[in-house]
Amino acid sequence: MAKKKAEKATKPTPKSGGSSYSASDITVLEGLEAVRRRPGMYIGTTSSTGLHHLVWEVFDNSRDEAMGGFANDIEIALLPDNKVRVADNGRGIPVDIHPKTKVSTLETVMTMLHAGGKFGGDGYKVSGGLHGVGVSVVNALSSHVRAEVHRDGVKFLQEYKNGGKPIGKAKKIGASKLHGTIITFESDSSIFPDRTLSWDTIVAHMRQQAYLVRGLRITILDLRQTGSPKGPSLGNFDDGVFYLRELAIEAPSTTFYFEGGLRSLVSFHNRHLEPVHKTVFYVEKEQDNVQVEVALQYVDDITSRISAFANNIYNSEGGMHITGFKSALTRTLNGQLKNGNGTKESETFTGDDVLEGLTAVVSVKLREIQFEGQTKGKLGSIEARGAVETVFSESFGMFLEENPDEARAILGKVSLAMKARKAAKAAKDSILRKGALDGMTLPGKLADCQTRLAEEGELFIVEGDSAGGTAKMGRDRRIQAILPLRGKILNIERARIDKMLASEQIKNLVVALGTAIGDVFNIEKLRYHKIIIATDADVDGAHIRTLLLTLFYRHFKPLIEGGFIYIAQPPLFKIKKGKEISYAYSDEERVAIAGKDAPLESEVEDEAPTPEGVGVQTSDESRNVGKNAKLSVQRYKGLGEMNSDELWETTMDPSRRILKLVTIEDAEDADMVFDMLMGTDVPARKSFIQSHAKEATLDI
Repeated sequence: MAKKKAEKATKPTPKSGGSSYSASDITVLEGLEAVRRRPGMYIGTTSSTGLHHLVWEVFDNSRDEAMGGFANDIEIALLPDNKVRVADNGRGIPVDIHPKTKVSTLETVMTMLHAGGKFGGDGYKVSGGLHGVGVSVVNALSSHVRAEVHRDGVKFLQEYKNGGKPIGKAKKIGASKLHGTIITFESDSSIFPDRTLSWDTIVAHMRQQAYLVRGLRITILDLRQTGSPKGPSLGNFDDGVFYLRELAIEAPSTTFYFEGGLRSLVSFHNRHLEPVHKTVFYVEKEQDNVQVEVALQYVDDITSRISAFANNIYNSEGGMHITGFKSALTRTLNGQLKNGNGTKESETFTGDDVLEGLTAVVSVKLREIQFEGQTKGKLGSIEARGAVETVFSESFGMFLEENPDEARAILGKVSLAMKARKAAKAAKDSILRKGALDGMTLPGKLADCQTRLAEEGELFIVEGDSAGGTAKMGRDRRIQAILPLRGKILNIERARIDKMLASEQIKNLVVALGTAIGDVFNIEKLRYHKIIIATDADVDGAHIRTLLLTLFYRHFKPLIEGGFIYIAQPPLFKIKKGKEISYAYSDEERVAIAGKDAPLESEVEDEAPTPEGVGVQTSDESRNVGKNAKLSVQRYKGLGEMNSDELWETTMDPSRRILKLVTIEDAEDADMVFDMLMGTDVPARKSFIQSHAKEATLDI
């Protein structure tokens, strides 16, 4: 045994300038200043996601009133100047003096962290709020907030500015026969770089919430462009108007009200898919002080869609309730196999088998709830797992026994998934054997880069050998790799992995990425930290781009979530004015550079690319700009039309190029769009195209 060498403890020598450390070095942030200093700790980010989180926080307070049975009507209005107004007909925030803070309860709730009716007592039996930072955080991150309370026959008002500082005390401003709370806030421009709220994002979120609270009416109004509606001005809130929809009759609006609850939500998710069984399974029961609700239906698809909620807060990362649900689902269906309803006794379903084609919503409500993180993305309450597991397994088992036709359909679907999994595994193993990627020959068409540092490497996926050849000549060989695709890849929306890997194009891409695919996917082995889709600016190019994005979304979603997928933005026009060359990436840029009346060169599909420096001019006189300079405007139809220098300068040079980062703002909406546009529901796709035809940018 090696002996340990005794070392004499020595006092570290302080660095110059930092020798003192005393009470004066400790910073104490007063009130809501901590929120303004570190907003990401409370709302996750100051991007668009964080901005919308402010709306959710205010809405959640109103929604909690509805969950407690005290409200049934909520209105969200988007106002001019980036203001948002949320009104509910609940009990109204108390306005009496709080015994501890010595100011009104309204001011306490609005200006102090961890103050609210959700920490015990009889304020709320169930609520989405846990930390008590909701509306106070909104106040802290706003330049102006107005709180109007209708309660006990009186209308009260208090306003706040510049990060939650009260403008006077809460005061009576008149009598009222109504009850409820109206919160109006304007997000702070010094904290949020972009304060533009997305109508579609808000509508999608509120639709989801309306499904979760049966009997709740939610109205969303967009008053940003309409100015003042007929009647009192929107800027004057002392006019006694409680719901703005009473005035803004002609404004864009959407109202949601559902009695079907989670059943309706499952049917909504499956509206573009073919059900395997007609009846939507549903159970609602309380177990160990946890209220459990589950609804599910299998569809003819290969992906799963599971939505998780805890106290009506969407848990994007799942949590304990989903763990319990998946465990019970696998155990229950395997129990049916042992009872003789399956195929072979020796076969058992895996978790992946039972999830294929499943649409499910799991919702739990707890009095004492614990989330992992302030944004409530994952439920941490351990008791939710056992409650869901018990309630769901008992009820689902009974459902299968009482509905033999539905049971046979579900087991048939899961058995098919099991057989397909085994076939896919055999095909996958033949291509991606353990350790094979490390020594597998890279695709012959791949022109790899020199660097072996993934964080430096870039993979350009280009359309066709012509563009591939140009890109190979124009690239920076040290960091840029080129993989040309031959035509359009397989639409993988309904293809299993064995069929996908039978496609040479997809197999080449999988090998080039290095991550493998399916259950052996490993993002740590990604060979390039920038995967750039570079297709032509025409209909075929857009189609190839869509097929690639479908592949990445369905089988490489961590690459999108990690910010590794980009779309190149090559220029649409090359503009020559004498010896001066400019590039335009849109029609607006072309007009700004060349002028409104500058004619384009002839565009003939079969015409060979114009040699560098030669313009096909329809009229020399029409291109004269001044006395000596001639104007030539060339419309690029494909990357292959550029020479290597042009492609490098406009599309590949990291110091000058324009790249669009691919993100997933709303996974459920993205999933629905891929289902509709790339799936088998032709009527839904036709309806979507007809509805959005006027929004399309046609390449004629």
